[in-house]
Amino acid sequence: MLAREFFERKTDLVARDLLGKILVRKISDTLLKGKIVETEAYFGENDPASRAYEGMKNYNKEMWGDPGKIFVYNVHKYWMFNVVAHLKNEVGAVLIRAVQPIDGIEVMMRNRRVNDIKDLTNGPGKLTEAFRIDKSFNGKFLGINTGIWIEDCDEREFFNIGKSFRIGVKKDLRKKLRFYISGNEFVSR
Repeated sequence: MLAREFFERKTDLVARDLLGKILVRKISDTLLKGKIVETEAYFGENDPASRAYEGMKNYNKEMWGDPGKIFVYNVHKYWMFNVVAHLKNEVGAVLIRAVQPIDGIEVMMRNRRVNDIKDLTNGPGKLTEAFRIDKSFNGKFLGINTGIWIEDCDEREFFNIGKSFRIGVKKDLRKKLRFYISGNEFVSR
């Protein structure tokens, strides 16, 4: 399991470095696992696409919280799964946009009611539905006791990292803050 110190760094570096790591969700005795293939970094009040843009509110206060905490919010009836990540006295979180399913695929398919593996977790709402992640995890630390954690990948694989502007935002920073594994079929688009 990744240590909390991993998340106590610049938000965009954490977003990039999460690529290739393994998201794990324990449901009863079943482990759902997916390789993280796409992320987006969100900063504080100077980031017009961030939930923190208009200052601290009840719904976004986790972005100011301790790195390694889970931040979940809703967009168009879908839950968005984020991990708080920032330097001390800063604000930020990383949206996990997509994973490549590894283990527990049948359970993920039942959770989403789909049969096509390529459409299973290739977007943030699809991911949370497949992994059964909802608002009840908001504010909790990643960890075995919580039922959601991120592991380092045992295999060292080489992949090219693509970057772009964030998807679906009206106003964005001039910096490319969406990171993805180039050529991976589970990237959202």
